[in-house]
Amino acid sequence: MTNDQNTAPTHPHRDPDRVLDVLVVGGGAAGLSAALTLARARRDVLVVDAGEPRNAPAAGVHGFLTRDGIPPLELTRLGRAEVESYGGDILSGTVSAARALPDDGGAARFAATLITDDGRSREVLARRLVIATGLTDELPAIPGLAERWGRDVVHCPYCHGWEIRDQAIGVLATSAMAMHQAQLFRQWSGNVTLFLHSGPEPTPEQLEELAARGIAVVSGPVAGLRVDDDRLTGVVLASGSTVPVDALAVGAPVKSNADVLAGLGITAEAHPSGFGLTVPNDPATGATAVPGVWVAGNVGDMKMQVVTAAASGVWVGAAVNADLIAEETAAAVAARRHGLAEVR
Repeated sequence: MTNDQNTAPTHPHRDPDRVLDVLVVGGGAAGLSAALTLARARRDVLVVDAGEPRNAPAAGVHGFLTRDGIPPLELTRLGRAEVESYGGDILSGTVSAARALPDDGGAARFAATLITDDGRSREVLARRLVIATGLTDELPAIPGLAERWGRDVVHCPYCHGWEIRDQAIGVLATSAMAMHQAQLFRQWSGNVTLFLHSGPEPTPEQLEELAARGIAVVSGPVAGLRVDDDRLTGVVLASGSTVPVDALAVGAPVKSNADVLAGLGITAEAHPSGFGLTVPNDPATGATAVPGVWVAGNVGDMKMQVVTAAASGVWVGAAVNADLIAEETAAAVAARRHGLAEVR
C-alpha cells in the first residue's frame, strides 16, 4: 500500500480499519530517520513516541555534522516536522505491546496496543514494525548522581569531552571498562582522577599506564556528590573526605527498552562486552529473528551516538521498504498468474 504523494494518510484514530505499511515505535534520531526514509518512499508510516529521549537532560547533541550543539528536543522537533512534511504521522504516546497476527491472507502482520498521552488505548494494525525505543542507563545508586546526569555527570567523551575540557574530571569505576574510560578522558584534560568505587582493582600494568599519563587513582567507595550553587564541585568518599571535581564520568551499564518486543518472542540478551543488554539483530539491516520486525538505533546497538543512530534508521527504513516491495511483487506475480489461468 502506497500513498498518493499529495494526500496525507488518514490518522489511525480516525480510521480504525487502516493497516499501516510500517509502525515505528520510538521517535528519537533512529526512529524518525527510519520514518523519514519510509515516508519519502511513499509508505504509510506512523511514529509513536513518548517524547522522553535518553539525551533530554543534555544541553546539546554533539558530533552531528551541521547540527553540533543543537538541543536534543529541538532536533526531535525538526525531525518530526520533516517526517510530517512527507505525509508521515507522528503520535504522542506509547506502545505497550505488540503481537503477530495469524497468516490468513490479510494485509496486516502485526497488531500493537497504543496508549495516547490522554490515557486512551486502542489497537493499530501494521504490515511491518520498526522498534527504536533506545536504552535505559542503569546508574549507580549514589545520592545526587541521577539528578546531575547529562549535565556535569556524563558518560561519553565524544559527546561531552569538549564541554568539560581542561576541567577536573572524575571517572567513577563500576566495571573494568573504567580503565579505558579514564584514558579516554585524559585526552580532554590533564586533571583526571579514577575513583575505583565498585570497579575491579587495576592490574600492575594498568596502574603503570595510569601513572604514566598522570591519572590519579582513589580507592574506596563513593558515598555521594558535593554540589554548590547547582554545580558539581566534588566527589564524597565513604571515608568522609571530598575530592574536588568539576565533572564526573560514569560508564553505567545499559538496558535495551525492549519490553514491547516480549509478545513477539524477542528478548534482550547480554552484549558480548558485558556492558548491558541489547536486542539481537542483523547488524547490516537491523532485522530481528522475527520476520517483519526490525530494530534501529541503541535498542539494537548500545554504542551508537545520535548521528550513527540516525544513520541506522535510514538503513533500516530502506531494508523495510525493500522487504515490502518483495512482498508486493510476489503478490502481483501470483495475481497475474491467477488471472492468466482464469483466461485459459
